[in-house]
Amino acid sequence: MYGRKVKLRFLLIVIILITLILTTFLILKSLEENVVYFQSPTEIKLLTEIEKSKIRVGGMVKKNSISINSNEVNFIITDFKNEINVAYSGAVPNLFVEGKGVVAEGFLKDRNFFSATKILAKHDENYMPPEVKEALGEK
Repeated sequence: MYGRKVKLRFLLIVIILITLILTTFLILKSLEENVVYFQSPTEIKLLTEIEKSKIRVGGMVKKNSISINSNEVNFIITDFKNEINVAYSGAVPNLFVEGKGVVAEGFLKDRNFFSATKILAKHDENYMPPEVKEALGEK
C-alpha cells in the first residue's frame, strides 16, 4: 500500500511529535513548581480560602511599622486600602525602609499575618514592580 519511504517519514514525524509533546509537558511541570503568585493586601482580605502555597505580597511599608526584635523583623505592608502584618527572620535589604515599596515572598498564615521567607526591596526611588503599581492603582 504505502512505500517504505512514506512509512519511515511517518514514523519520524510521529517520533518528533511525541518528543515535542513530552518536552513541553516536562517544561511546564517544572515551571509549575517554581511559580509564585503576587497578591496585594486587598486581594488577600478578599480570599475565601487561605492557600498553603508560596505567594508574594506587595505594597508599601507603612510608616512607623518596622520593629526589630533580635533576629526577627516585623512590619506592615499596605496598599492604602488594607494592611497585612509581616514577620521575617533574617537580614533585610539595605533599601528596605518605611514608606517605600516592598515585595515579601512567603506563606500566608491568615488574612492578617504573613510569614516571609524573602524580602525584595525596590532598587531606586522611581522603580515600583508593575504588580505593585497596578495593585495601588497608579499609572
